[in-house]
Amino acid sequence: MPTDIAFLAIAEAQQLYHWLPAALELARRPGVRVSVLSPSDQLLALVASYDPQGILRPVRLRRPPSRPDSLFRQPSRLATLLLNYATIARFPTLVTTEISSAWLRRVPGFTSHLILIKHGAGDREGGYKKRHADFDLTLVAGEKDRRRMIDRGLCTPEAIAVGGYAKFELKAPRQRYFYNDDPVLLYNPHFDPALSSWVNHGPAILASLESLTGWNVIIAPHTKLARAAAPIVSHAPHIRVDMGSRHSIDMSYTMSADVYLGDVSSQVYEFLLHPRPCIFLNLDHRDGAGDAFAHWRLGQVIDSADALPQALARATGLQPGFVAAQEAAMQESINLSLVPASQRQADLILNFAQTSHPAKS
Repeated sequence: MPTDIAFLAIAEAQQLYHWLPAALELARRPGVRVSVLSPSDQLLALVASYDPQGILRPVRLRRPPSRPDSLFRQPSRLATLLLNYATIARFPTLVTTEISSAWLRRVPGFTSHLILIKHGAGDREGGYKKRHADFDLTLVAGEKDRRRMIDRGLCTPEAIAVGGYAKFELKAPRQRYFYNDDPVLLYNPHFDPALSSWVNHGPAILASLESLTGWNVIIAPHTKLARAAAPIVSHAPHIRVDMGSRHSIDMSYTMSADVYLGDVSSQVYEFLLHPRPCIFLNLDHRDGAGDAFAHWRLGQVIDSADALPQALARATGLQPGFVAAQEAAMQESINLSLVPASQRQADLILNFAQTSHPAKS
């Protein structure tokens, strides 16, 4: 009998890149059958675009009433889980990147093992929820997250492992988005209204970006912000706005930019796969202490949108002073082993699936 492992694709498309490499790696191994469960034809099509040999088994879940199918708008996760419980629960091992699946634990008789691949490698406290404790095994990108999960009582040391950041294996190449050779600034605001630079200061930031000379600008907010906020519109010829496309989630922009501008998004760590200048917006004048702002040590921090031109002018000259901190932060946040993350994650998942004890009741 094959080892049956199912990946739950019930979240928005940006999370797909964190589990898909491991799913593909597992499906190549003898005696393993990997299914992908999703209520979205568009998500399953995106998966298939990375699986030309068709080694993954797509399972189209019933779709709760919702808006039209979209990569960035999925139906209620809880409704999807309940509507498809019988299909989902027949798989002995379920892998996911979102914590809503922990609600399955509340259904009497549920016996499947739940494995979480924690998506992202950021610093804000919103990445740590009580439901994280409901998973049998959690895989994180680096030692930073492993330590924080244990310190917060969300995992025992035996139930969490560092598996690396498999999304890097699907990253898009550097691309040219403008018709000149000016350097490219990527502005990537987060969606959390309590921390996002855009939510409270959007007009001032846009005005500063539009007034820049000698720079091209990509504005690519986190897809959750792009979904919730009014569309960002600019007619400036040096500005490209992306409110949600494949480019905004496959690292096209983080690989193609020369300078990063943001607030608390974990995408800064994707940008720092290759150390480059970073600028962080502290327009609400926070003290910057605590884990949520740990990455602010990796570049300039400015407290006014008007200060952006001067920060950009200094960025190249100041960058050598930030390289050591950027490399150390990356080593803590994302374990970059010579062994690909997809292989490490697949080993951990398969070993757990084949040797684990009965699921928690």
